[in-house]
Amino acid sequence: MKNRTRGFLAVAAAGALLLTACGGSDTKGASGSASGDGVLAGVCPDTVVIQTDWNPESEHGALYQMVGANPTIDKAKKVVRGPLVASGGVDTGVKIEIRVGGPAIGFQQVVSTMYQDTSILLGYVSTDEAIQNYAEMPTKAIVAPLEINPQIVMWDPKTYPDVKTIADLKAKNVKIRYFEGGAYMDYLVGAGIVAKSQLDGSYDGTPAVFVSQQGKIAQQGFASAEPYIYKNEVKEWAKDVSFQLIHDTGWQVYAASLATRSGDFGKNKDCFAKLVPIVQQAQVDYINKPDAANKLILQLVKDYNTGWVYTEGVAKFSVEQQKKLKLVGNGPDSTLGNFDEARITKVIGQANPIFKAAGKKVKDDLKASDLFTNEFIDPKIKL
Repeated sequence: MKNRTRGFLAVAAAGALLLTACGGSDTKGASGSASGDGVLAGVCPDTVVIQTDWNPESEHGALYQMVGANPTIDKAKKVVRGPLVASGGVDTGVKIEIRVGGPAIGFQQVVSTMYQDTSILLGYVSTDEAIQNYAEMPTKAIVAPLEINPQIVMWDPKTYPDVKTIADLKAKNVKIRYFEGGAYMDYLVGAGIVAKSQLDGSYDGTPAVFVSQQGKIAQQGFASAEPYIYKNEVKEWAKDVSFQLIHDTGWQVYAASLATRSGDFGKNKDCFAKLVPIVQQAQVDYINKPDAANKLILQLVKDYNTGWVYTEGVAKFSVEQQKKLKLVGNGPDSTLGNFDEARITKVIGQANPIFKAAGKKVKDDLKASDLFTNEFIDPKIKL
């Protein structure tokens, strides 16, 4: 997604969003050579470089779960490097490097960053971003740590006690603040769920307007962050918000799936065959026991100092919310991390007209199988 909103309100709670743009680092060989032993040694690059779409947060827990002991934190380049470990801390014989997105890459889409720097093996690519860019920068997703996109529209339950869904806001003509350019909002308008007249694209990530309007407006956010932040960290509000997941309106993209450049897919298949089950199990391990990875996430937020504020309370809430709302969960066949072909086919049908209308070059005959594969998924791994 072009505009990230996850946790922006945590930044706002600190008073400001400091935009620190720095390009991705060229770290080929920078992490040192692999140990020579381990399941990934000799089949994966010596350093498995993964580009995320935002600052460190609990929704990225599977990745940080795979970082072994005594990692190196590069504060300037906003990356962490260490041994890539499988479940139980088993050294895989290669290194992992996790790069943050958002302000660290000038708020570029991850797809664009991956094509600029081919040392990146995998990046977080949502389904709609993959569709939008496929004609010129094709990617193929190999595992989906998140089953459901955390993105929401939220409102004040006291101001609107009878509003239960986003569609209910339409009847009351409630303004919805959001970041301009989100494809999901074009979908909501096209599907008749909201009216174009309701939209206010001036959202800047801060709670000031929502608070000053005393809940008369609605606003975008993330189910795994804003409900906690508004109640516990935005002192001027300090009460509950209600929300509906965008996923539950019918826009069912996979957020933050791990994808590779399509042209590099074939040469890395042996690596992916061994790596994907490790990622699947890392997500299971993280959700069941997140403390160690959360400790690293919070340390990275502090050390990177991008203006992003992320507290222990938000991190803990996020994990509980991921479990409660099944943001992390098993697919329809009881496997964690795989993709539903029918679901992606539906998103293609929804998204292509939106991107065409916006003047984007799209692939008219795009198929779900162009965008993903389940061939490396271990069907036995589940929550």
